[in-house]
Amino acid sequence: VLSQWVCLAGSQVITMSLQEEEYASFHAENPEWTFNHLAVDYRNGNVYLGAVNRIYKLSPGLEAQVSHETGPDEDNRKCYPPRIVQPCSEPLTLTNNVNKMLLMDYRENRLLACGSLYQGICKLLRLDDLFKLGEPFHKKEHYLSGVNESGSVFGVIVSYGNASPDMLFVATAVDGKPEYFPTISSRKLARNSEEDGMFAYVFHDEFVASMIKIPSDTFTVIPDFDIYYIYGFASGNFVYFLTLQPEMGGGPTTGSSSTGREQVYTSKIVRLCKADTAFNSYVEVPIGCISGNVEYRLLEAAYLSKAGAILARSLEVAPDDDVLFAVFSKGQKRRPRQASQDSALCVFSLRKINEKIKERLQSCYKGEGTLDLAWLKVKDIPCSSALLTIDDDFCGLDMNAPLGVSEMVRGKPLFSDAVDKMTSVIAYVYKNHSLVFVGTKSGRVKKIRVDGSSRALQYETVQAVENGPILRDMAFSSDHHYLYVMSETQLSRVPVEACGQYSTCSECLGSGDPHCGWCVLHNMCTRKEKCERSSEPRRFASDIKQCVRLSVHPNNISVSQFSVTLVLEAHNVPELSAGVNCTFEDLAEMNGLVEGNRIKCFSPAEKEMPRIIVDKGDHQIVQLYLKSKETGLAFANTICLVNDFKCHWCKYRHDCTHDPRTCSFQEGRVKKPEGCPQLLPAERILVPVNVVKPITLRAKNLPQPQSGQRGYECLLTIQGNEHRVPALRFNSSSVQCQNTSYFYDGMEMSSLPVELTVIWNGDFSIDNPAHNKVHLYKCDAQRGSCGLCLKADPLFGCVWCKGENRCTLKQHCPHPENQWLEHNGINSKCTHPRITQITPLRGPREGGTLVTIRGENLGLEFREIQDNVKVAGVDCTPIREGYIPAEQIVCEMGKAEKSQYTGHVQVCVGVGECIAEFTANSSKYYYFVIPRIINLKPSRGPVSGGTVVNITGSHLDAGSNVSIMFKDQPCTYLRRGGQWLTCRTHASLHGYGNVSVSVSIDRAHLQRDLRFEYVEDPTITKIEPEWSIYSGHTPVTVTGTNLDIIQTPLIRAKYNGHETLNLCQVLSPISMLCQAPELPISLARQQEVPERPNEFGFKLDDVQAVIALNTTNFIYYPNPEFEPLSVSGVLELKPGSPIILKGRNFLPPTNIGNGKLNYTVLIGEKPCMLTVSETQLLCESPNLTGRHKVLARVGGIEFSPGVVHITSDSPLSSTAIIGIAAAGALLILFIVVVLIAYKRKTHQSDLTLKRLQMQMDNLESRVALECKEAFAELQTDIHELTSDLDGAGIPFLDYRTYTMRVLFPGIEEHPVLRELELPGYLQEQVQKGLKPFGQLINNKVFLLCFIRTLEAQRGFSMRDRGNVASLIMTVLQSKLEYATDVLKHLLSDLIDRNLESKNHPKLLLRRTESVAEKMLTNWFTFLLYKFLKECAGEPLFSLFCAIKQQMEKGPIDSITGEARYSLSEDKLIRQQIDYKTLVVNCIHPENEKISEIQVKVLNCDTISQVKEKILDAIYKNVPHSHRLIASDMDLEWRQGSGQRMILQDEDVTTKIEGDWKRLNMLAHYQVPDNAVMALVPKQVTAYNSVNNSTVSRTSASKYENMIKYTGSPDSLRSRTPMITPDLESGVKVWHLVKNHEHGDQKEGDRGSKMVSEIYLTRLLATKGTLQKFVDDLFETIFSTAHRGSALPLAIKYMFDFLDEQADKHNIHDPHVRHTWKSNCLPLRFWVNVIKNPQFVFDIHKSSITDACLSVVAQTFMDSCSTSEHRLGKDSPSNKLLYAKDIPSYKSWVERYYSDISKMPAISDQDMNAYLAEQSRMHMNEFNTMSSLREIYSYVDKYTEEIVCSLEQDDAARKQRLALKLEEVVALMSLES
Repeated sequence: VLSQWVCLAGSQVITMSLQEEEYASFHAENPEWTFNHLAVDYRNGNVYLGAVNRIYKLSPGLEAQVSHETGPDEDNRKCYPPRIVQPCSEPLTLTNNVNKMLLMDYRENRLLACGSLYQGICKLLRLDDLFKLGEPFHKKEHYLSGVNESGSVFGVIVSYGNASPDMLFVATAVDGKPEYFPTISSRKLARNSEEDGMFAYVFHDEFVASMIKIPSDTFTVIPDFDIYYIYGFASGNFVYFLTLQPEMGGGPTTGSSSTGREQVYTSKIVRLCKADTAFNSYVEVPIGCISGNVEYRLLEAAYLSKAGAILARSLEVAPDDDVLFAVFSKGQKRRPRQASQDSALCVFSLRKINEKIKERLQSCYKGEGTLDLAWLKVKDIPCSSALLTIDDDFCGLDMNAPLGVSEMVRGKPLFSDAVDKMTSVIAYVYKNHSLVFVGTKSGRVKKIRVDGSSRALQYETVQAVENGPILRDMAFSSDHHYLYVMSETQLSRVPVEACGQYSTCSECLGSGDPHCGWCVLHNMCTRKEKCERSSEPRRFASDIKQCVRLSVHPNNISVSQFSVTLVLEAHNVPELSAGVNCTFEDLAEMNGLVEGNRIKCFSPAEKEMPRIIVDKGDHQIVQLYLKSKETGLAFANTICLVNDFKCHWCKYRHDCTHDPRTCSFQEGRVKKPEGCPQLLPAERILVPVNVVKPITLRAKNLPQPQSGQRGYECLLTIQGNEHRVPALRFNSSSVQCQNTSYFYDGMEMSSLPVELTVIWNGDFSIDNPAHNKVHLYKCDAQRGSCGLCLKADPLFGCVWCKGENRCTLKQHCPHPENQWLEHNGINSKCTHPRITQITPLRGPREGGTLVTIRGENLGLEFREIQDNVKVAGVDCTPIREGYIPAEQIVCEMGKAEKSQYTGHVQVCVGVGECIAEFTANSSKYYYFVIPRIINLKPSRGPVSGGTVVNITGSHLDAGSNVSIMFKDQPCTYLRRGGQWLTCRTHASLHGYGNVSVSVSIDRAHLQRDLRFEYVEDPTITKIEPEWSIYSGHTPVTVTGTNLDIIQTPLIRAKYNGHETLNLCQVLSPISMLCQAPELPISLARQQEVPERPNEFGFKLDDVQAVIALNTTNFIYYPNPEFEPLSVSGVLELKPGSPIILKGRNFLPPTNIGNGKLNYTVLIGEKPCMLTVSETQLLCESPNLTGRHKVLARVGGIEFSPGVVHITSDSPLSSTAIIGIAAAGALLILFIVVVLIAYKRKTHQSDLTLKRLQMQMDNLESRVALECKEAFAELQTDIHELTSDLDGAGIPFLDYRTYTMRVLFPGIEEHPVLRELELPGYLQEQVQKGLKPFGQLINNKVFLLCFIRTLEAQRGFSMRDRGNVASLIMTVLQSKLEYATDVLKHLLSDLIDRNLESKNHPKLLLRRTESVAEKMLTNWFTFLLYKFLKECAGEPLFSLFCAIKQQMEKGPIDSITGEARYSLSEDKLIRQQIDYKTLVVNCIHPENEKISEIQVKVLNCDTISQVKEKILDAIYKNVPHSHRLIASDMDLEWRQGSGQRMILQDEDVTTKIEGDWKRLNMLAHYQVPDNAVMALVPKQVTAYNSVNNSTVSRTSASKYENMIKYTGSPDSLRSRTPMITPDLESGVKVWHLVKNHEHGDQKEGDRGSKMVSEIYLTRLLATKGTLQKFVDDLFETIFSTAHRGSALPLAIKYMFDFLDEQADKHNIHDPHVRHTWKSNCLPLRFWVNVIKNPQFVFDIHKSSITDACLSVVAQTFMDSCSTSEHRLGKDSPSNKLLYAKDIPSYKSWVERYYSDISKMPAISDQDMNAYLAEQSRMHMNEFNTMSSLREIYSYVDKYTEEIVCSLEQDDAARKQRLALKLEEVVALMSLES
């Protein structure tokens, strides 16, 4: 049997459907204890449930954790106050406690649970365990409401920031007791739960309180009136409540509303300001929703959510804007029994509601309408008008409040349900989709996707609880994966998505649930985050178009073929690198070959082929699956068919079959497509409407219906309606739809294509492959004139019926033949052409104007009108492109003769002679005019163009085309009128100068000697002032050139991509006055800081140079802000008393002191005189009385802070005045007597108090002053420093000096720099010994053995180790490759030793305890010199100079080294020192002719300090070693009269008090400002020097030497010089601070009782000043890319070496690796350089500079450390100082280390080349012989030990190194 396989592509994968999971739920303990409220803690997901008599705390999975009992208890609802406060006479019964409010107070970690017992008191429960923290019950504020229902109370907690406590807004139904309970109020939420003031009204006095009560009058109108609060929330500055309340408009009803007319209810939204304590901001707006003519007005539930991007677009709001979803039920009447089930879900934009409220407020304050709040006011109260600006945040005044809005705000209906009433709602935004979950009466949850205000899709419904209805409170779990839903007895946790229920890709992605996507290789529907590797391409499908599709080639295989290659083409499959298997059900499985998106499989082998068993049918379906080897799951499949033959079509059964034998008879079998019954393509089938007509269709193979089969029919679908028409089969190739007429509605379409289907036997359709359609048409549709009629398609057969004047079919025209016109007939020309419109109506005589003529019957062919148009007697040549048959002619005018002025337009239709009935004359005339140009203005403009030029003249609107030329370039035409036309100039091609102007209108060329001058572009040179406020509109004077050539100059600012413009007024060619543009900054972002715009400039025509000025520093300051005049908005005043407007930012803090703004304040209409300060405006009120609105204007702001009420004093009668005066006099006398007695009594105590008070005030003002000073200094100093440091040359030391200072600190003339100094006879001998010793040193085995032996000796000290390391490096300077090799060996040994000795790995390289560590320092010293010179030197030198300069700005004690400005707490002067900065003019010591140099000094400087400062100024860029030395010079003060005076630190005039002697300062000599000084060489005696005692000769040298630094870090250990008494006289010397040895006196004598710690703020000020320099230095050191210089190879090489070592020892802790690198480079090298800049530069470092650098170095070390620094108030100040900066520095270090590790490794070859280059450059810096001799001294000392070691070492023995060393020793011993 021949069989075939057919593989049909599909992508349905059979999977197990998930069982619907059971939801977690919690049931009521007792059927009476129903559930009321629900709250979820968003921080941890715990659920709190308020029920009757119980509060529960449940886990997120709804397991009960704690419950708290709240009832039942003995009570009676009529007991007020409740029985727990005082006994009650009413009978008490056991009463349930309904939970009416459940609120989370996150700030205090407690739960507010308010019940119905005892008039509605609340408990405060601890969230963790529901422990009762408090239950206030003894004041009337503690009773919220006695109402028993749980759904009529709502509370909102409002937070006002950290400082002030939270408030609780409570809204409640009052249940007929309005006198006891306010319906809405704001309460204080005390921090302490037991506090008395808990729930007290925020504000309460006799007249005003923060609450609203329902007036008792309302209850007389509606006895059971109440307001039910459904929902509440806070948003922006407001709190909102949604209410349902009876309407008052219906007039009084008698008795209860049930007896009278049925009560109508309204839903409203109530808005209050959060900060409003008097509830003047109360506004109420009705809300509702209308869907399909049904009103939904009864609010059921609501929820506030964000809009989300998709819904936001439809609502025209921002994605983050708040929207309100609300559920309403139908109508306005609440019928509890037969209540309607019809309900709707609607959405409101909160912004739109607020706009509606704002509009109503604005209209009410204009005096329009009434307050419209019937329940509160009972009678109508008209609005009062008041002049004030009402903005979005307006919070009401005590007039026009509370306010009602009468017009309803309509929500957008999203979804309605007439069967299952909706009862609750909640929403959230997921991936930009707004998802709404609605609970229903039957206990279901509907999931609705809202993608627009009219597009809501309900994509799933689940049964959430067993019995409904679902209560209003719903909540999401903290991760939004679940929704908590409750009925009265059950709380359930429902997943927000159930993607797992969908088993195929198309089901999953067609579900509409945005959470769900198809995880392709795992073959399941899931959230994206749950699908492995979902971010990789095509692994996760989120759109139905992305589902996997397969197609198979070949698509049929005979059963007799085996193992055929099948190629599967797969679409949308992920990358299948893990491989796939092809599985043919259970027949075979084999590996698939993946090639891109093609997979090759083989069909089963012979033995695996399925057997075809005929009685089971002649085919078998085999599934071919693709399985991913990665997941082992099938992810796609196709169906394969095995059958005998191909398919056949049975014509008569209308069926496709594989078995042709089942076809009725032979000719009914169709094998090929050509044999199918089908309609053949037809010409257009045209059928006029309302005409009975058959439709004949050509076809082939039409079957003849057999007995029992029905005949043929035609099926036409016209405008959605089906028409069946009987049809007749003529033969197998023809069929005809019977005579019928057809019709379609409307006259908009002249023809309508209609689908046509031929069917037989009821529903057997005949194929229509050509898609033949029937075209129905109406002749008269859209064809109202003869021309349009004859223009129609000739096949339509339409004719113009003259008698009826309409277009119709021939047969419908009732008159004889000559009464109609037809296309191409005998009568085919329409008579009576008509002209309806001509444009233009005027043109120049020269012609060329294109005239457009519109009308009717204007010919059917172009040739009919070709030469037949005349306009005012002139031939007008029609243009073919503009011709629309019958409707429009466009022709070009010829030239008119002088005699022709005007005339009709004449069109003659036809060829040949004109006949009257074919001629049309226009009713309007066409005129020939002579356009002229007279003038142009302006006559000059910028060379960049952009000037709008206005050319005046006459008839300039004539003709059709205008062009304007400025010499040979166009001016772009803009607009024109009769006497003017305008154009915009282009940039001049020829530069400056005059150009001629010409205008052409069509062919007329208008010449006149008009010239336009291109002049130089305007420039802007100055803008004053360079500031404004955010709102702009402040005057700015602009100076420049050529400003008068611009007509409308504009000033512009651009900020964050938004541009604002404002106007300028030109005053003269060089100045204009502009109004500053506002800064386009959103209101929400208006900070309290000045902002600079991104661009600031001018739009001056097309001048580009001024669009964005680089020269200006224009700055915007925050807007002035006004406070209301008073809480109520009304200020009571007496005439003549000033009005004070308070606020802030009234004076912008500009650079030149405070900026002045122009304020205008109007009282009513009158302006007042103003005095302005930073926070208030003082306004001298004009002479007015009565109520007047106050209006303040400044810049672009207009604000009304309220209303003033000025009342004059009432006149009294004279007798009354005398009486009052007499009584007053007696009263005063009595008071005076009492006061005198009292005064004496209190006088004594007052004196004591005053004394204390003064001391405190004194202290306080000094503290304040100190802080203020520190801050001011900081601001000015940073600026000064940065400007001073520019351009100074950097005095780098040469390589040799630099390396010597690092290698041998403190040793000035080291032997390695000199030749060997030995007597001649020894010289040769020693050199003979040193040469072989040098060879030994260059032998690695010897050198390593030598170093290890030395390190093993006990007498080999730390200093020796450093010395040997430095000496070896000087010897190996010329062989750095070898030195590096040795260093790596030593470091490797060191690491091994460190790890063997069980030391912490982090201690490696921490201290210099080995030769290797010092060698490493020296190695970096050699290799980083270039980097220091090129990169790091500059910021280091800047930091040093900045510190020095900053320290010298304030006093420095020349003895203790303490300074006013310091980073080091130890070196801070901790007291107030008064000083003045002086400028002294110095004569250059080496050239007196040079002009004097100005030097800033302080009057408290000692003479030595002044000399140093003068030398610093004179030798600003000179290295320190090349300068004169201060101690060698004397300071000479040259006074005006030729007097000269030598000033010294100590002389005869020096002051001595007790045993303290104070050094002389400039103040001591009373040196004035601008004194002239000279430095002269030291003289032996001067007139004022000490004769012979105490301090003779160089007076200052004593302490200078104490302080002076020689270069060694050791000498810095005691930087503060000791103050030793002068040996001869026992006198102690001091300068600014007496440094006592006796601690007990210390504080007392330090200048004042002030706490010395207060001066620590100066550390901060200094730190702030230097911050930029510290940052620059650290940034340079810790960055891998530098200006033109790459990262030094040495650093990368050494770090890689450390990483290799760590790998070798299996150390993978990143902290250890980080620490090694930090110890190796930053701590070994950089810290040394930062602390000692004199190692790199030729400078002198004072002790105070050194102390500051130590703090910076310490910060540097902390930044490199990985350990956390725990800081407290006792931490050292230098750590606290940089505590905030260190984390960011640490991140720099981490980034630096990681960047280095990512760089490509350096090959040994490259490194060696680099080292060789370095050796070559510094070959002869050190004397190798001298170095070797120094090293040999250690051989001399430990000869035996070294020889011994060499003999024990194998490698050394092989090379006989011990012997060689002994030879060297022998040669060298002769020296000694």
